[in-house]
Amino acid sequence: MQIGVNSTVPAQNLLVFETKRASFKCRKSPLNSLSTESTRKHLSNLEKLLQKTNQTDSDRATKPLTNGSISIKRKGLLEGLKLWDIKPEMKAAEEMSPSHLNRLQRLLSKTMEYSPRNNLGSRWREYHGCNDWSGLLDPLDENLRREVVRYGEFVQAAYHGFHSNPAMPVDEAPLPRHVALPDRSYKVTKSLYATSSVGLPKWVDDMAPNLGWMTQRSSWIGFVAVCDDRREIQRMGRRDIVIALRGTATCLEWTENFRAQLVRIPGSDDSNQRVECGFLSLHETRGAHVPSLAESVVQEVQRLIEMYKGETLSITITGHSLGAALSLLVADEISSCAPQVPPVAVFSFGGPRVGNKNFVQRLNQKNVKVLRIVNNQDLITRVPGVFIGDNNSWAYTHVGTELRVDTKMSPYLKPDADIACCHDLEAYLHLVDGFSSSNCPFRSNAKRSLVKLVNEQRSNVKQLYTHKALSLNLDRLNVPIPSCLPSPSR
Repeated sequence: MQIGVNSTVPAQNLLVFETKRASFKCRKSPLNSLSTESTRKHLSNLEKLLQKTNQTDSDRATKPLTNGSISIKRKGLLEGLKLWDIKPEMKAAEEMSPSHLNRLQRLLSKTMEYSPRNNLGSRWREYHGCNDWSGLLDPLDENLRREVVRYGEFVQAAYHGFHSNPAMPVDEAPLPRHVALPDRSYKVTKSLYATSSVGLPKWVDDMAPNLGWMTQRSSWIGFVAVCDDRREIQRMGRRDIVIALRGTATCLEWTENFRAQLVRIPGSDDSNQRVECGFLSLHETRGAHVPSLAESVVQEVQRLIEMYKGETLSITITGHSLGAALSLLVADEISSCAPQVPPVAVFSFGGPRVGNKNFVQRLNQKNVKVLRIVNNQDLITRVPGVFIGDNNSWAYTHVGTELRVDTKMSPYLKPDADIACCHDLEAYLHLVDGFSSSNCPFRSNAKRSLVKLVNEQRSNVKQLYTHKALSLNLDRLNVPIPSCLPSPSR
């Protein structure tokens, strides 16, 4: 194919152009990612456009150009080149259907939609795991979806509560702190702290003296809350006690994460029941001015059981990442802290393995129910692995029932989203909100707001939606904001 060079290149530059023309063949084409057929197609479009432009140049030269005519000319050039054939997403973004655009605008809206919560009534034990959530996971029951996301938002409140004031006082006990809960029918009754049994070498403080709370041994890690609203208690069929635990935040918590050797559970009659050393350290260690996590939880649960004696109670422990691991140790601790402990269930997000097969049997014997929400692409859920040994005491094993979601099923997230996104708690809640069944794509009536997801994981959101988010002035929205899952029936 030949393009009319003589008609498009000034005569004085024609000789130079012909001299250098041969060298152009050696250069790498910017279209090298396209097929040969596609390249010919776009060059053909370019040739036709140039020929058409040459034919009308004389007419345009005799007419004065206004700003409007210049814009029309530029638009005509772009349409003539048909660049959307090279990058279809460009045209798709412009031709998004009105209904799709309205739906996206609603998902990116600052206005939250609160779901009409269905009455759980006599089925609350089923949703709390008495039958290991049999028949509720695939397809995912809409009431269970609502409960899972609701408990995940308690963990988000724990993250926000920590990051709003991460520093601990050095010489005195910490003051009670306010926690903004996503569910106003609950009230916080106790702050929880985790303490590391290891410290950083002195040379770290000498080299980086301004690390502050990042190197503190004790840190606020979560809270205990209890449902205090009569109408909500009636809806749920019981008074619910929630224990919410955040994930890793400080340097010493990261240090404990890597202490992956299996150690015996203190006080256990079975020497083969073992859990990860670092997790156990954060669970059992006392701070200078705060009790251990284990002590705080047991004392508060005992107090609440006594306070609401005679009522139907449940204990729900929820956590993400490190908090998911500690949730299992907390569940193990409180399941035998009183003569008649209410049903105990764990809802964990992106949790690592915590103990060996014997530890799993220990929890099963105590009737602790565990629902693990796992993302296929989340590497944290695959560690720690198996250590060399003579028997199963040295092999890590997951606990409980699994609800598996997948980043690739979301129409909004990139299929190759990075590790941080695949482990992110908001990404988890987004995937649970959209999950219908293992053989069904992301449900079309998923309604959880995308504001927080786009702000925190913008590089992992598909370009089509980030472009539309920018056009809707998403940057002007204030995040974080509380969000509740609207009912899928709406």
